[in-house]
Amino acid sequence: MLDIVWRAVAIGIGATVFMDVWAIVLNKVFGLPRPNWGLVGRWVRHLPEKVFHDDIGKAAPYAHEKALGWAFHYLVGILYGVILVVLAGAGWLAAPTFLPAFILGIVTVGAGWFLLAPGMGAGWAASKLPNPMLVRALNLVSHTVFALGLFSTALAIR
Repeated sequence: MLDIVWRAVAIGIGATVFMDVWAIVLNKVFGLPRPNWGLVGRWVRHLPEKVFHDDIGKAAPYAHEKALGWAFHYLVGILYGVILVVLAGAGWLAAPTFLPAFILGIVTVGAGWFLLAPGMGAGWAASKLPNPMLVRALNLVSHTVFALGLFSTALAIR
């Protein structure tokens, strides 16, 4: 059982690394900004008081918000890796297939669209941003890359 848990954790970490490398590629090749995990950390720090902000940038800063944001990012990735193994079953670890990882990857876009984005002041599915359709498309692609990371990491550690 412990082996299954550690493998699920590793799958979540591996997938999150895939997503982070993708963000670096988008930044280097297309000049797109990398995610600001400091503001995510600020949002996490303020969760006990308030979930939805008009602009998280105007919330009181937190000295360790960048570290908290990165930790939260990886904890969520680990959680998704565990959820995948729970839903797909331990047998999936022996013979991983892409479809369960892809479905989970796409479903997880909802957390960003309906919790994180409005929580930070960007509106539902980034509706308050100047380019919401581009943001949504990039979210879908990034979560597909996350799904590829789930699948690839599962293949690598089977």
